[in-house]
Amino acid sequence: MGTGSTRGPVATQGVIDLAGVRVRDLPNGLRVRVLSEPTAPTVSYYTFFQVGSRNERLGLTGMSHLFEHMMFNGAGRYGPKEFDRVLEARGGHSNAYTSNDLTAYYEDFAAEALETVLDLESDRMRSLRLTAESLEAEREVVKEERRLRTDNSVFGLMEEQLEALVFLAHPYRWPVIGWMDDIQRITRDDCEAFFRTYYAPSNAAIYCVGDIEAERALDLVEEAYGDIPRGPAPGPVAEGEPPQRGERRARIRYPAQAPVLLAGWRGPAARSPDAAVLDVAQVCLGVGEASRLRKRMVHEEELAASITISWGWRIDPGIFLVFAELAPGLAPGRAEEVLFEEFDRVAKSGVSSKEVTRARALLRSSVLHELGTHHGVAHALGQAEALLGDWREAGRALEQYEQVTPADVQRVARQYLRPGGRCVVELVPDRARRGGRR
Repeated sequence: MGTGSTRGPVATQGVIDLAGVRVRDLPNGLRVRVLSEPTAPTVSYYTFFQVGSRNERLGLTGMSHLFEHMMFNGAGRYGPKEFDRVLEARGGHSNAYTSNDLTAYYEDFAAEALETVLDLESDRMRSLRLTAESLEAEREVVKEERRLRTDNSVFGLMEEQLEALVFLAHPYRWPVIGWMDDIQRITRDDCEAFFRTYYAPSNAAIYCVGDIEAERALDLVEEAYGDIPRGPAPGPVAEGEPPQRGERRARIRYPAQAPVLLAGWRGPAARSPDAAVLDVAQVCLGVGEASRLRKRMVHEEELAASITISWGWRIDPGIFLVFAELAPGLAPGRAEEVLFEEFDRVAKSGVSSKEVTRARALLRSSVLHELGTHHGVAHALGQAEALLGDWREAGRALEQYEQVTPADVQRVARQYLRPGGRCVVELVPDRARRGGRR
């Protein structure tokens, strides 16, 4: 067991002093990180489990997301639906999310409710109730969520198809919510095995930030969780992915009002310095009214109603994608030509210092906004440890962005956003079915 403050680089440039983080690793493998920040009488409490769709296999896709729902169905001390009722009675609220790489649960509450939160969270890590009835109920909820967010969503359908093009072998190729057939076949025994392995303290980390006395909080966490046994080691992730040897394409039909384009390129893993450079490229190309794609495609040539660019950091190489909702009645050929012309311009001619300065300012503002709250700091610590391997990396991007130059943006565009590495999904409006879906 280790305890004490850890002196490391203060990565948040004076926003918050990470040297104040107190750490303790319990004998059962649970990692605990606590930061006393008495700026307001509130606390944010995050539990990160190192499991997401990346850890699944074909036949059981969607397990991580389904399990997120199962975690609110009662445990040894608190019955079904009691978790939120008890927390809300103390003035707190909770939520959770599942991604490709992790599952996170959080509570925001007044400082005096800390022991209640510890009792609630340790109870479900220790003795979650996994009944056939709760499984069937949550299965139906998740199936309906999939229908709403994927099967009946233009972006959801296209993103699912794009991921299957970008990744041929890596688990990132299937959706976080899972395939419908797999959601249907998950059994209670599957849930039991999943819980023992991935929801054990040895696969978890806790981040507690707010108006607390750090050493007392560490002691309380150890008292609440210390007797929970560690679980078996999770199996390895199939990380292999063959090189892409040319553009990949798919076309889907859907009763939409206008054609839509979605293009994606495989980028680096979060630990690569190029991840931050691609953040800057993302802003230069498609974030805000002054970005290249919005200016040309939306305002000047009126080829698109909207342009969205997304680049998310992942443990393994992620996807840099651009989503373009085209003008109704427009043939997509011209829009696609202009879209890729802009990417080629960045690769061949680079971007200006003014564009990079603007991108840095917007990115810095986003990071500072997150680090301005107890909730944001706790989340940043957890994300840093889950994706980058060390909570001390929280806010490190602030330093990385300041070092990005126009030459760096041009280099990553050439390396990652090249024509032979792109995947394109085109949505063609299905006019015969525009009146509605069955």
